[in-house]
Amino acid sequence: MNQPLACAPSATIRQRGQHEVFCGLTSIIWLHRKVQDAFFLVVGSRTCAHLIQSAAGVMIFSEPRFATAIMEERDLAGMVDMHDELDREVARLLERRPDIRMLVLVGSCPSEVIKFDLARAAERLDRRYGSKPRVLCYSGSGIETTFTQGEDNFLAALVRDQARHGSVDRLAKLVVAGSIADVVEDQFARLLDELGLEDVVFLPGRSSERLPKIDATTRFILAQPYLGATAAALEGLGAARINALFPLGEEGTTAWLKAIADSFGVSPARFATVTEAPRRRAREATAHYRPVIDGKRVFLFPDSQLEPSLARYLNRELDAEIIEVGSPYLHREHVAGELAMLPPGVSISEGQDVEVQIDRCRAARPDLVVCGMGLANPFEAEGIVTKWSIEFAFTPIQGYEQAGDLAELFARPLTRKAMIAGERSGNRRVAS
Repeated sequence: MNQPLACAPSATIRQRGQHEVFCGLTSIIWLHRKVQDAFFLVVGSRTCAHLIQSAAGVMIFSEPRFATAIMEERDLAGMVDMHDELDREVARLLERRPDIRMLVLVGSCPSEVIKFDLARAAERLDRRYGSKPRVLCYSGSGIETTFTQGEDNFLAALVRDQARHGSVDRLAKLVVAGSIADVVEDQFARLLDELGLEDVVFLPGRSSERLPKIDATTRFILAQPYLGATAAALEGLGAARINALFPLGEEGTTAWLKAIADSFGVSPARFATVTEAPRRRAREATAHYRPVIDGKRVFLFPDSQLEPSLARYLNRELDAEIIEVGSPYLHREHVAGELAMLPPGVSISEGQDVEVQIDRCRAARPDLVVCGMGLANPFEAEGIVTKWSIEFAFTPIQGYEQAGDLAELFARPLTRKAMIAGERSGNRRVAS
C-alpha cells in the first residue's frame, strides 16, 4: 500500500490508508471574510452546521455570512423534493438578507451521498433571481479531500462563472489566484504597481464584482499551492501559468515576484530597487527567530498542502532539519521548484496512512511536529512539541512583511517548551 514513487527526486512514499483531516467546508471561514458581499449556504446536516460554527467561533447572536440548509431525515430518505426544500430556504434567506450579491451553494458529504444535483439547483435559482444575486455552487465535501480543497473548488467555480457573468469590457493581464489576507493583497498590489504592472486581478477579490475577461493574453500565478482545479479552469480559458516558488519567506516571495517581473519584461534594475528594502526587512525579522529553530528536526504530516513550501522555508531560511514532508496531494508541476530545493534524503509522502506515519514520526523523535489538531494533543501528551497545520491557513504568512510572523509560528511552541522546562528545573532547585 505505501510504496516509493519512482518519478520522485528523493525518497517519496505514496500512502493509502486511514487519514485525518478537516473537510472542505472549513475553508468557508476565511472565504466569507474575504468576499465581503457573498453568502455561503451549506446544503448539509446538523453536523456540518456544528463544524462551521465551531471552526468560526461565531456567537449565537451574530449574523455571519454563512449558514446551513439543514437536511433532515426525510430529505435523506427521499420523502420530499430536495429542490423544493432548498428553494424555500433560499427565498427566506434572500428576504431577510437583501444585501447578498452572490449566493454560493456549498455541497457537503450528505448532499453528495444522496446525489443531490446542486449544479442544477444553482442554475435554476440564478435564472429565477435574474442573477441578483448571482448563484453558483461548489463542493466542500470532506470525502477524500482536504480542507484547503474547498477554496480550490470555490475559485474554480468563480472562473467557470466568468463565461456567464464575467465583464467583457475589461481584460485581466495578470490574475493572482489564491485567497490571501487583505493586508497581504495590499502589499502585493503595491509592489506589482511599483514594478509597472497594470490590470492585475486578485482571485478571489474582496467583493463579488464580475471577473474581467480572461483569455490567451492573460497570465496567472498561484499564491497557494493547492489550487489544481483553479489552475485548470484558468488554463481552460486560455490563460498561461507563471511557474514560481510560493511567496513564503524572503526567498520564496522574491522568487515569486521575480517570476512575474520576468514574465512581463520588468528590468532587473527596477526589480532590485523595488524589492531591496522589503527584502532586508524580511531577512531581519526572520533572523530574530532563527536561533530558536536552527538545527531543530521537523516532521510535517499531510494536512493543508502547504507542507512542501513550509519545509523549504524552514530548511533554507531557518536552518531546520527536515525529516519528512507529508502532503495530502502533490500537484507535482506546481511544487516542483519547492521539492527541488529540499536537501537530499528528505522523505516526501503523498496521501496518508496515519498509523504507519505516526510510527515513523515516533521513531524519528523530531523536535517539532506540524500536524492536524486531531494528532496534536496525543503527541503533546507524549512530550512531542507540535504546531497545528490549520494555523498556516488562517494566519497571514505570505509576503515580505509577514516573514517574521511565519517564523514566529514555528518558534512559539519551541519557546514554550523551553520556558516550561526552565520553570520545572527552577522548581526542582527550590525544592532541593
